This record gives sequence, structure tokens and C-alpha cells, in this order.
Amino acid sequence: GEITARQIEAARRAMTRSVARGGKIWIRIFPHNPVTKKAAEVPMGSGKGAPEYWGAVLKAGTMIFEMDGLPEADAREALRLAGHKLPLKTKVVTKIGH
Repeated sequence: GEITARQIEAARRAMTRSVARGGKIWIRIFPHNPVTKKAAEVPMGSGKGAPEYWGAVLKAGTMIFEMDGLPEADAREALRLAGHKLPLKTKVVTKIGH
């Protein structure tokens, strides 16, 4: 699926509010792709439209966020809140042995 820079930022803010102090968050994806759009009621032709937003294309199984330095229950809750801000189905995974 596709995810925009605004959606990534909304999820990051939700996670940051949830963990308050302590814990480190890494964003593992970056919105490199400019998505262009022409203005409303513009005739066909005359080149490509201006960039509307920046997005990232994700494959299934891509890690979006990573957290460390807080209890697993708190991290799961923060990631669950972040997942609600994203237009994709998300799943929290843990590293075995940590």
C-alpha cells in the first residue's frame, strides 16, 4: 500500500504522546516519492502537475516503526495507537530473546 508523510507524522505523534518520557522510536520508512496532481478544471496537456504530497510505497511485511527502552506492554499500546492512524493493516512484532 501507499502511505503519506502526513500519516507517518500522525502515527509518530500518537506514539510519542503515549510513551511520554523514556523509550526510543525509530521510523524505518521514508516518503521519497513525490505524488503530483493537477489543479481542478485544468485542461489536458500542458505538462505534469505540481507535487501534492510525498509518499512511500510499502510491501507487506515492511517494518514501519521500531521501539526500545520501555516495557513491552507500553510499547504494544503505543504501536497500536499509531496503527490506528495508518491506512494499512498493521501488526506488532517483537524480537525474540529481548
